[in-house]
Amino acid sequence: MRAIEFVLMSEWGKVLDQIHIDRLVTEVREREVMRGGAICHTGSQVQFWKGVMSGMIKTSILADNGRTSTLTGIAAGAWFGECAVLRSNVWEFDGVAMRDTRIALVPKATFLWLVETSPAFCHYVIHQLNERLAQYSSMIEVERLEVPETRVARCLAWLFNPVLYPNVGSRLDLSQQEIGYLSGVPRQRVNRALQILEAAGLLEVRYGAVHVLDQQGLMQFRLMAEHTLLLDRLRQRSQT
Repeated sequence: MRAIEFVLMSEWGKVLDQIHIDRLVTEVREREVMRGGAICHTGSQVQFWKGVMSGMIKTSILADNGRTSTLTGIAAGAWFGECAVLRSNVWEFDGVAMRDTRIALVPKATFLWLVETSPAFCHYVIHQLNERLAQYSSMIEVERLEVPETRVARCLAWLFNPVLYPNVGSRLDLSQQEIGYLSGVPRQRVNRALQILEAAGLLEVRYGAVHVLDQQGLMQFRLMAEHTLLLDRLRQRSQT
């Protein structure tokens, strides 16, 4: 698939007028990034709005104390960077390819022109920004309140969000190690979390893949997790 074909198959590409399509045909570019390669750097100039044609990206920020904090994963089919394009001249996070990845590139000037001239595209961007805000609000809640098992649940729930990742469907190729990278949880706790989530009927785990059965249930998993962990502690005490 070429980059322009990926654009026109995207939710926003389907609602464009011919004048917008004609400009995109001449300006959309593509980039291939090998696993471990940089997609964007904190502080580097924003030149493009970016879409993930294939592969997966991990985004993170580096704190003043040198600690790296993972923000989220970005799966194939997703577009990202609208916040940086609209409000800043530089990227405010690092993006790294978790596997070989192909990126579609829409020039910043073209993105801004689409916002100004296409009401349908502008509506799409507003909807995208609203969903992104909800995602980051959920991440803050997870950082402050949640146990590792819930972090895994929330991480997976957002990766299957139909607005931000419209082409994912219900199955995503992800290893437990990759889930650990994205959720900031040790692999052993990831394994335990997946067992709990599978037992709760929220997902099915296959070798190198996760099949989500209840995305909303994953988002609301905190109370269930707290209840399960409480029962585990009570069992452990009764055995001592």
